[in-house]
Amino acid sequence: MPYPKIVLASSSPYRKKLLERLRLTFDVVAPDVDESPNPGEGPEALVKRLAVAKARAVAASVGNALIIGADQVAVNATGAPIGKPNSHEHAVEQLRQASANWTTLHTGLALLNNQSGHIQCDTVPIRVLFRELTESEIENYLRAEQPYDCTGSVKVEGLGIALLSRVEGDDPSVIIGLPLIRLVQMLKNEGIEIL
Repeated sequence: MPYPKIVLASSSPYRKKLLERLRLTFDVVAPDVDESPNPGEGPEALVKRLAVAKARAVAASVGNALIIGADQVAVNATGAPIGKPNSHEHAVEQLRQASANWTTLHTGLALLNNQSGHIQCDTVPIRVLFRELTESEIENYLRAEQPYDCTGSVKVEGLGIALLSRVEGDDPSVIIGLPLIRLVQMLKNEGIEIL
């Protein structure tokens, strides 16, 4: 049975690749959303708000569709946010700070039924413990992977997995930025059976 049009509201190639695992046909539309946190807004509230905002930002341009929005924020052991490094120097500093410490990734997920206006939204956390990293390990990793567009300077779907010693959470896809286990349930709630 055919399912409604599905749209991923994202500019992330990593989220697109994750969604492809579900073997669905979908379009990708990059949302135009200001991702700045509101004053006093915690990481879970931020990612939830932004996931919904991204889905709604593309709603007018895609018509009758199920729209997936997602956002992710990482926080270090002290609760300070960790963003994308955008440079080698910042990536080195991020990994030095992460060494032998826990990082929590909060991922917001929204599924907007653009026909009914119904929206499902959730946050899915996961914690990762970094190994104690030497300066040469940090440099070797960054030169090999160049993860400057990745939160926390880590591409766990690649060589970045070697930086970690432990993962605690219900869904490993959360690390990359799209909680597939939760998304499958949201899609099922809209009548789409993956299997």
